[in-house]
Amino acid sequence: MAGQLERVLMRSATSAMRHARASEWHYGPGFDPGKAAAQHEALARLVAGSGAEIEWLTDADDGLADSVFTHDPSLMTDHGAIILAMGKALRRDEPALHEAAYRRMDIPVLGRIESPGQVEGGDCVWVDKTTLAVGRGVRTNQDGIQQLANLLTPKGIQVYGFDLPLWHGEEACLHLMSVISPLADDLALVYAPLLPAAFYQMLRARGIRLVEGDGDEFFASNGLSLNVLPTAPHQVIAVAGFPKTAAAMQAAGCTVSTFEADALCIACEGGPTCLTRPVLRQ
Repeated sequence: MAGQLERVLMRSATSAMRHARASEWHYGPGFDPGKAAAQHEALARLVAGSGAEIEWLTDADDGLADSVFTHDPSLMTDHGAIILAMGKALRRDEPALHEAAYRRMDIPVLGRIESPGQVEGGDCVWVDKTTLAVGRGVRTNQDGIQQLANLLTPKGIQVYGFDLPLWHGEEACLHLMSVISPLADDLALVYAPLLPAAFYQMLRARGIRLVEGDGDEFFASNGLSLNVLPTAPHQVIAVAGFPKTAAAMQAAGCTVSTFEADALCIACEGGPTCLTRPVLRQ
């Protein structure tokens, strides 16, 4: 999950969020669609500047505000894409956008998560190429995890489910990736107090070094200080304004690029990882 990013799926906030109402989408008071669009464009410039090719989803005026968070409706594997099923009712039309994009890109679809199963991409963490950790919480259920296992076990991939805390309630979003961001194959940024204990033990047993994000910044940002996008090993994009967490990553050998994201990431509960669906890494 931290290899060189070569191809990535994104959705413009200009089209996705233009008519969004904060109360409907559970966005915070800092949400402003015009400002969010400008901040998203700044992120896209950083992603493109890393050398990655951006594949853009539709610009249709479809009212799917959360579709800007392209990490969640699909999962990429070495064997093709898996079309997921969203736990948030307002997002249930988004997986079809991803399936259409993969058809356009000539990327095979390995399978689909079917109701009553639910899996969101933010709950999926590749520990290595044959081990997938999945958070079981308000957005991803056991039925969905079992369907993932049914698709991936024949490919030699082990799928492990880990229980997540409720934290701020059912309407908020705590994904497994809310508490971990890979920085390199053997390095990850974490907020350990909310990590499932068995997952923490797995990471340690695999020799993955854990960088602790600053707790005060984690709570001040509703977890977004921890949501960083690796564009290559030890090269990450993060939300601006959280210097202690950035310093911890830099002390571990990372280069950190930042962008202002109060109206986009902080207000809408999704960081630079959430805003990207990596399609190809090397």
